[in-house]
Amino acid sequence: MGLNLSTSAAEGADPVADAVRAEELGFDFVSVSDHLHGTHPTFETWTLLTWIAAATTRIGVVSNVLGLPYRSPAVLAKMAETLDRMSGGRFVLGLGAGGMDAEFAGFGLPVRTPGEKVDGLEDALRILHGMWDGPSFRYEGPVYGVGGAEMEPKPQHPIPVWIGGIGPRSLRLIGRLGDGWLPSMAMVPPDEVRSKRGVIVAAAEEAGRDPASITWAYNVTVHVDGVLKDPDRAVGGSADAVVDRLGTLIDDLGLTALNVWPAGEAAEQVEAFAADVLPHLR
Repeated sequence: MGLNLSTSAAEGADPVADAVRAEELGFDFVSVSDHLHGTHPTFETWTLLTWIAAATTRIGVVSNVLGLPYRSPAVLAKMAETLDRMSGGRFVLGLGAGGMDAEFAGFGLPVRTPGEKVDGLEDALRILHGMWDGPSFRYEGPVYGVGGAEMEPKPQHPIPVWIGGIGPRSLRLIGRLGDGWLPSMAMVPPDEVRSKRGVIVAAAEEAGRDPASITWAYNVTVHVDGVLKDPDRAVGGSADAVVDRLGTLIDDLGLTALNVWPAGEAAEQVEAFAADVLPHLR
């Protein structure tokens, strides 16, 4: 059971303290998004994850999800190994192809076509695993390549890579090469999750992989004691209603990880969720 944290750097915001509290309340992991461009004060994702990992001892840290164009895959491979090692194996690399074109254009980065984005995501997965798993690695893909990259030390254990893609090519890529799928209920309602999951399962089986080895995660906006306009895109109501709805989602969709995005007053929602919902979902 995870909790998504705000990356706000506005006065009074303290996502590191929020992560410490999440650990105290019994959450299994915390996640942060990766939107660097904008007028609202925010922290840079990787630096924030590092401070969170340093301030906690047990809770996992997840990028939700990194925009691939911001960081080259080869550098990302080194960054991920370091953070995972220094956190004692608590890091999950959530990765996306990069959906917000204006963000990357604003930072002077290439804006690619949808097809190029998926090509780049596959290149990244191959580079990550090639650098993590073997000696000098050489690869040339349609978007990214490495010319004999050497990286030491190697990861102490496999670093999970959860993909946030939802298009057909991304889903098949997850089945072939990904360790987990991390869509959001706000973008992919439950009825669509079932069909899209089927695409991943079919691709995994075709590649000779066991679909049970894939983590099925879901970002869900939750408002305890709140009224929601679209129940297919978020979960709300009394604590009992939230427990029932989330339990149904877990069972019906075969979820192995649920990541909560608090609606309303975040601090109050987190406390309410931890007290009245989390114990029942255990």
